[in-house]
Amino acid sequence: MTRSDGRKADELRPVRITPDYLAHPMSSVLMEMGGTKVICAVSMENKVPGWMKTQKVSGGWLTCEYGLMPAATHERCRREASAGKQGGRTMEIQRLIGRSLRGVVDLEALGENTFYMDCDVFDADGGTRCCSISGASVALQIALRKDKRFETAFKEPVAAVSVGIVNGELLLDLNYVEDSNAEVDMNIVMTASGKLIEVQGTAEGAPFSRKQLNELVDLAESGLKQIFVRQQEVIEAYFDLKQDVPKRRELGSLSDAFSGIKL
Repeated sequence: MTRSDGRKADELRPVRITPDYLAHPMSSVLMEMGGTKVICAVSMENKVPGWMKTQKVSGGWLTCEYGLMPAATHERCRREASAGKQGGRTMEIQRLIGRSLRGVVDLEALGENTFYMDCDVFDADGGTRCCSISGASVALQIALRKDKRFETAFKEPVAAVSVGIVNGELLLDLNYVEDSNAEVDMNIVMTASGKLIEVQGTAEGAPFSRKQLNELVDLAESGLKQIFVRQQEVIEAYFDLKQDVPKRRELGSLSDAFSGIKL
């Protein structure tokens, strides 16, 4: 089968990670997987949700908000703010991102603080939730490592990728065209140590076998290992650069410094 973008069945789309994409948050990352582009930004509030106080839950909290920009898709999507409420898909995805990040963070080490991860999609070509999780992991790690109070809170990287069956063939990292025509569509969230956080799989047509499930998870893991390598390269370059250049303005911008990093 020839894929619409010319990739092999087990090939990721080009991965590009640009730290410090925004000026104001604790940290931010532009995460690109092929034509899908997501800005992931971390902010902090010096208090915890009321339910934690009521239930006497110690430590801090981490939550996520996710959104599609109106022009991110082929046809303009209406801003949910103008509709007066979030859609079911949005709530499902932001809960998934939040769960995925909390799975790799020591909430006790956050103190009585709430961390917000904002994931805004401004170009959508399939796999937006996976791209968001992979980018959010880098943004969060940078934010926590930059602040000595939280540098032990981040336990390990997390990433996500889609896999599926299209025209009977197993494919890695589906783009929009492939996702729209998949017989089986699956999203795998995994930690760098190989532990699963979430497996979302749906048969859009005929049911799939346990053997196919195992093959899809294996295919996803092969792609996730590559994403973990890219995440680590960016983190190492970021903190090496920070040590070498104490004043960011002397460099121009870290976005420029990382603009050539591709997978």
